[in-house]
Amino acid sequence: MGLAKIFANETFRMLFIAAGIMVCFLYYGVMQEKIMRGCYGGEVREGGKCEGGEKYEYEFMLVGCLSLSYAIVARLLLLCKSSEEKDKTHQGWYAASAFTYLAAMVCGNMALRFITYPTQVIAKSSKPIPVMIIGVLLAHKRYTIQKYFFVILIVVGVIMFIYKDGKSGEEKDNSSIGLILIGMSLLSDGVLGAIEDRMRAATKPSALNFMFSINMFAAIFLAVIVVASGEISHFFTFATKYPEVYMKIGTLAIVGSFGQVFIFMMISEFGPLPCSIVTTTRKFFTVLISVIFLGNALTTRQIVATGIVFSALFADAFFGKKQLCGPKAQPVPTQDPDVEKNTDTNGSPTKDAVELQKLNSNKTAE
Repeated sequence: MGLAKIFANETFRMLFIAAGIMVCFLYYGVMQEKIMRGCYGGEVREGGKCEGGEKYEYEFMLVGCLSLSYAIVARLLLLCKSSEEKDKTHQGWYAASAFTYLAAMVCGNMALRFITYPTQVIAKSSKPIPVMIIGVLLAHKRYTIQKYFFVILIVVGVIMFIYKDGKSGEEKDNSSIGLILIGMSLLSDGVLGAIEDRMRAATKPSALNFMFSINMFAAIFLAVIVVASGEISHFFTFATKYPEVYMKIGTLAIVGSFGQVFIFMMISEFGPLPCSIVTTTRKFFTVLISVIFLGNALTTRQIVATGIVFSALFADAFFGKKQLCGPKAQPVPTQDPDVEKNTDTNGSPTKDAVELQKLNSNKTAE
């Protein structure tokens, strides 16, 4: 009874769910870096070089396992609902979304072969750029001056962070490859956002149906790819040699799945803004942990750049969501730039707006 009373307290529930998101995705980030940047059977030397061992190179298998795990979680949540919602969305939309979704995930993971995790997190923070460009060009959206200002700050911070100085030719080449992969991931995110806009305009799929379908299609696509390319056999050869990789991928899938559940709970109970703040805070602490515990040292310039990027992200979360005035006003993206926020006449999020933020919960781990 005492425990029930504690969980009945709204503040405690919010703190509990926020802690769940933080713990799950902080551990997710650490484990992801260990998988992609670890040296199996050897030692990681300065610059991320693997000496006397092998690196993990099977991104399709990794993303496939995660997608299947997320699809199972979404399906279980749908079964737990009192009445399952009928999904009227054409499966072709889900297939197209899944293709761009897995492209973003695979490129983002592959980039970790060439750049550090803090660099990946900071670079991926520029996601509003392709989303806004595609939104303006294809959907004719308009954004507030505040939104543009915050995005410019993010761009400045990202450029400061990734600027190459004092690196050898090989290190420059590797970081350039990593940043190209991040660029491809960001472009895929932007295309995915445009596809989702069309889907929402046509049928407004529920968050859980979207999460299940997009991850199920992604898992199917990746199953075909790993079999056709022979990656599955290479993966099992690698995993037989280094069985700890099974535990690492399994742990990554479990904490990622629990993280999705906590995000869904946060948005359902408290709305998009608290979730946006928590996930941005999580990214900041992920960078901090990577620097302190995983040896990814930052220069003074990169520390300042990190401060600029996260200050802009937090400011955008608090102040960057107001709609433009006038009859031609278009929805302005929330802190998660793939999601739009609509408000009612009192300035509160509408039911559709909350559902839109839920719809993208399966991408927050990035």
